[in-house]
Amino acid sequence: MRVLLIDDHTLFRIGLQALLERCNINVMATVGSGREGLQLAKELSPDIILLDMRMPDMNGIEVLKHLRQQDNQVPVVILTTSDDRHDLTESLRCHAQGFLLKSMEPEELVQALQDISEGKTVVAPSLTPILAKIVQGKNTDDVPSPVNNPFSELTPRETEILGLVAEGQSNKVIARNLGISDGTVKLHVKAILRKLNIHSRVEAAVLAVQYGLSSNNKKVKT
Repeated sequence: MRVLLIDDHTLFRIGLQALLERCNINVMATVGSGREGLQLAKELSPDIILLDMRMPDMNGIEVLKHLRQQDNQVPVVILTTSDDRHDLTESLRCHAQGFLLKSMEPEELVQALQDISEGKTVVAPSLTPILAKIVQGKNTDDVPSPVNNPFSELTPRETEILGLVAEGQSNKVIARNLGISDGTVKLHVKAILRKLNIHSRVEAAVLAVQYGLSSNNKKVKT
């Protein structure tokens, strides 16, 4: 995976480059301005562009719009400190493939980049409630009737894990909270996606929030 990093904070660029390269991700170049980034995006043809939201010359949305106007379809991931609903909405509307937070755990960031490289759209788990409201276009208090509940095929453990996913917890955190292994959590998540006929944990989390699924179910043994 070849990555172009566009961020105006030098220390952050240096640190993130070192982190990604330790994870065998090739950082082709790092630049501090949107205009430089646009030029390098043409020259280097990276697999993924990591793009900061707040920059002095051109902000992330402006850079993203320019890329799409130039018919550059390289997956763009907004990597930011902002959890603003407007920023998330605009990024997805402009065809960003990811909206991730700089506060994410390193392993979560690397996994998100791997998912995006496989064609998935990934939003930071902690932003799932905001994404759900955007998708619904209405108040999440309006919970559909239980008769339409799509979770009837899930086991109690799968329902519990889905509730934790909807809270933005990573597999690692879920495993620790439930006293099970990461691998077991991954197997449960795969089963959840299969039964719900969806393709990503973001979609699963949005669905859970939409239907008011709570993680406060009684914990069960696997």
